[in-house]
Amino acid sequence: MNAKHAPDVASLHWRKSSYSNAGNNCVEVGDSGTACAVRDSKNRDGGHLSFSAEAWQAFITDVKLGKYSL
Repeated sequence: MNAKHAPDVASLHWRKSSYSNAGNNCVEVGDSGTACAVRDSKNRDGGHLSFSAEAWQAFITDVKLGKYSL
């Protein structure tokens, strides 16, 4: 993702999946409306990956369709 389109991660509301257990063994997603950021819940200061809203939505759609199932 181009840096000028990257979300301001300090202002994001981060959330974990409702499928996550009580521990921190998952990823968190922050959505700014135009971009999404993903980080490791065990290492919140360790960086993040940023995606355009369109790319993130395409990924979520593919997950729901089972395209990444083993």
